[in-house]
Amino acid sequence: MTAAAYDEIADWYETEFLNRPRPAAGDGHPLSLGFLLDEFLGAGSGTCLEIGCGTGVHADRLRTLGWTPVGIDLSGGMLRHARERLPVVQADAGQLPVRAGSLSAVVAVMAHTDMPQYPQVLREVSRILRPGGVFVHVGVHPCFCGGFADRGDLEAVVIRPGYLDGHWTKASWTDKGVRDKVGASHLPLPELLHGFLDAGLTLDRFAEGGAPTPAVLAIKGTKSRCSG
Repeated sequence: MTAAAYDEIADWYETEFLNRPRPAAGDGHPLSLGFLLDEFLGAGSGTCLEIGCGTGVHADRLRTLGWTPVGIDLSGGMLRHARERLPVVQADAGQLPVRAGSLSAVVAVMAHTDMPQYPQVLREVSRILRPGGVFVHVGVHPCFCGGFADRGDLEAVVIRPGYLDGHWTKASWTDKGVRDKVGASHLPLPELLHGFLDAGLTLDRFAEGGAPTPAVLAIKGTKSRCSG
């Protein structure tokens, strides 16, 4: 469902959604989030895998940090645009075609709500990371965004019942974004954090983005150096 939906909106996403007026830092638009990659991933070398890479808009930022970006996404339509920006593979993030313990860095930016089985994705991330490898998750803030949240007035975001349900929905406060078109899966905050811990990732750092009510939650996780 997700892949087909993004196939249908890929051209709109690339030519219209990404070309809206430049957003404020951290407000949830993909182009406003590069500073979190700077802070949480930082400078490095070697391959950095972006899961759910979409049209590949973060590739240049990763290169600036010294990494060699490679992208994985389910949607062939999105990858048609991404191929102009970085090497890509069409694959399911829940079954990554990557050798265990082979990478030092993985990132996911505004992608986890497109992955209904995100805890399985986190287990795959942990599997492919080397001991000491880093995973940077930048995603929709589970407490303040979703079908239960009306962000029509950012000075007074209204949270209705539904936060604890953990369901997929197309409900959205706006028809100008992505969610009313492709839907989103929701994980309450404890379930999201437990996904990291259950996958064997150590939680190292957190940040919230957007004001006055955060739209984004960033998490840095590290693969344990212990073999177990």
